[in-house]
Amino acid sequence: MKYENKKLEKISFPLGGIGTGSVGLAGNGSFQDWEIFNRPNKRSYNNLTHFALRVAQERKYVSKVLQGDCIANLDGYSWGETMAGFPHFRNVCFEGRFPMAQLCLSEEGFPIVARLHAFNPFIPHNEDDSSLPAALFEWELENVSNRDADCALAFSLQNPSDSGINTAFGQNGCRGIYLRDTASGEDDTAYFDLCMLCDGAETVAEEYWYRGGWQDAQSVYWRNFTEMERMPKRTYSTPGKKDHATLVAYVRIPAGERRRVRFVMAWNAPNAYNYWGKDLQEEERGPWKNYYATLFADSRETAEYAMKHFTPFYEKTKAFADALQESSLPQSVIDAISSNLSVLKSPTVLRLTDGSLWGWEGVFDHTGACEGSCQHVWNYAYALPFLFPRLERSLRDVTLNYALGEDGKSSFRIMLPIGRKPWDFRACVDGQMGEVIKCYREWKISGDTEWLRANAGKIFSMLEYAWSPENPDRWDADMDGVMEGRQHHTLDMELFGPSSWLQSFYLLALDCGARMAEALGEEERVEKYRAMYEHGKKWTNENLFNGEYFCQKLDLKDKSILDRFDAENDKSVIGNNGAENYWNTESGQIKYQIADGCIIDQMLGEWHGAILGMEPIFDGEKKKTALESLYRYNYVPSMREVANMWRIFAVDDEAGTIICSYPDRFEKPIIPIPYCEEVMTGFEYAAAGLMLANGYVDECETMVKAIRDRYDGEKRNPWDEIECGHNYARTMASYALMPLWSGFSFDMTEKYIGFAPVVHGDGQYVWSVGNTWGPVRFADKKCVLTVLGEPLTLATFGLQCEIASVCADGERVAFDACDGKIRFAERSIAKELVIKVI
Repeated sequence: MKYENKKLEKISFPLGGIGTGSVGLAGNGSFQDWEIFNRPNKRSYNNLTHFALRVAQERKYVSKVLQGDCIANLDGYSWGETMAGFPHFRNVCFEGRFPMAQLCLSEEGFPIVARLHAFNPFIPHNEDDSSLPAALFEWELENVSNRDADCALAFSLQNPSDSGINTAFGQNGCRGIYLRDTASGEDDTAYFDLCMLCDGAETVAEEYWYRGGWQDAQSVYWRNFTEMERMPKRTYSTPGKKDHATLVAYVRIPAGERRRVRFVMAWNAPNAYNYWGKDLQEEERGPWKNYYATLFADSRETAEYAMKHFTPFYEKTKAFADALQESSLPQSVIDAISSNLSVLKSPTVLRLTDGSLWGWEGVFDHTGACEGSCQHVWNYAYALPFLFPRLERSLRDVTLNYALGEDGKSSFRIMLPIGRKPWDFRACVDGQMGEVIKCYREWKISGDTEWLRANAGKIFSMLEYAWSPENPDRWDADMDGVMEGRQHHTLDMELFGPSSWLQSFYLLALDCGARMAEALGEEERVEKYRAMYEHGKKWTNENLFNGEYFCQKLDLKDKSILDRFDAENDKSVIGNNGAENYWNTESGQIKYQIADGCIIDQMLGEWHGAILGMEPIFDGEKKKTALESLYRYNYVPSMREVANMWRIFAVDDEAGTIICSYPDRFEKPIIPIPYCEEVMTGFEYAAAGLMLANGYVDECETMVKAIRDRYDGEKRNPWDEIECGHNYARTMASYALMPLWSGFSFDMTEKYIGFAPVVHGDGQYVWSVGNTWGPVRFADKKCVLTVLGEPLTLATFGLQCEIASVCADGERVAFDACDGKIRFAERSIAKELVIKVI
């Protein structure tokens, strides 16, 4: 997507690794959102950090900061931390193809067109190189004049320490400056160091700007840069306060030619700690080492590693970006998939000392939002399980090892530091059942049955907690496959009585549990789970469909439903004595229920099941009617007439799909389900994906486009979809649109993958499974599967066509085709599988 003019105003494109924090590249080329010091820091600036360009032609100098017009808030005044007061470019085009950004700066009469390629490695299944604490920049300078040009390309970086030392160095033909803090010891949580590195053949390192008062430093810097043939190599012998350093690459560019210069900016804030826990003693806060600090001694080592591997990092990252952008999906859908991958590079995500992943739900401006890799939020996030499955599985391992009680109750928030006592709150139905489903998913994506076997007892205990006598909420105490108890969920309160939404989670978990038990030869469990599944499925379809959609079965006026649950020592989101908080004395109704509402997640388990290739839970015709009703009642072309009591994520004539609607013929509870009239993008993507999986392609595209129209660069940042905070994890539900659109199916325990695109005809898609990935293309009566990662081991390929031939890496393969599956001797495919159809 390309952004220009007012569409640049809200852009902040995160540059950083998975779990390292990031720096935002603004739409005009400035830097903001410096979130590299182990916590969020929105709308922050590392003052006067910037790129600049000076051009000399026939002894005439012209200089500009490599930025476009000011996009900062101009209320009041500014001391110039964004360089907005310096000469800059009139014409800016920002192209975001996450994980890569391109900036083009030009101006009539200026001899150079400057193009920036900025990225951090994003290489599917290579989680460590995708977790570098660094931003990589390649500037392409094109001389569009008819005279040769001598250019000086400068990168200036502030050392934000109040007692900092900047040291120039040379390494492998590069010049760099290492900026470190001396006020703190290297094991202190406040310690940090930064590094900047340039590969220019003729590069000058200025360790310090001039030290003085007022605006002395920037005044002297700009005079030096714009007037001197070479920057002075200024140095000081004592630490300074918030000093700046500059690297300048000098390059001659003949008329009509181009030259490229690379820079790396790396950071190291090695010691994380729990800064948010209000009641923690100091010794309970940590610290612990960030994972990247176990791989690299400091930012200089990171920068050198990044520069050494710059070319393969660029090529592999570009290969993924190209494959994604060239997919045969509507542009709005590609944009949704691509843009929300940025969550992985934001401060929402941490990597712990052993490399395990941990995540906030999202982040507020200066602190994380809702800690603990929250199960019921991360349920929706489908980017990691496909693109970085080892990181996703680490979430399962952390839960199974640190957040699961002997009774099978899992804490849906994981406390840090790891090993702390689990959060003492009730279990969450969609979170805990989702955890069972995700264990099944990780097994099928990896094919690692030994991992399943080692953890099976814990996985089954999570499922069986639903009917355990130890469960005070008595989800399914009578083991009939129907959840009648008190059910905490992702909308932050509890449902009383069965709903299709949480039923679909439970039924899918029972199905997954039965399949896992069957693989391990546990026939008694298989029989039990299957019987409960079949009964619950039949009951759900017969009792929770109201003729138009699936809903909740509950008598809102029956207070005895609440009285069954002990209120003493209870906990609720809105206070203690939880059951009492659900009774509305004035209206004589139970509060916070769906009742006859049309809720966006009414068949959410079916969405997960479609992605995982499971049997449908809901009857076909009823599901079709429910989806049509959901689109009719919940998709709102204009929010102008919606009365929204909750958070405002869409306004005026913006479109969106609301959480829960109440058609006229159904009574709306006085106080309905929380967040009722909100639009939240993660929910919207899941609903759109279920539409897609059931053939409602246009409806899916309309719902997705409505979201991306709201995040257009002018109204909101395209790389920051918000819910409870910025960079919200649930938004990665958008990635599921790729496997759903391509009809991707997988079972690596059987060495199987397959495709059944929802749109017939020629097309190209991205696939990723096991430990590898690539594009797949359908054209000219061929299916061509390209492998861009590690070799793919296959024995079966799913394709609903009559097959003429199969070739793997150029070698013809004997095969047997039956019932849409092509079987051949197990083989490792290093480059390409070509299937010709008749």
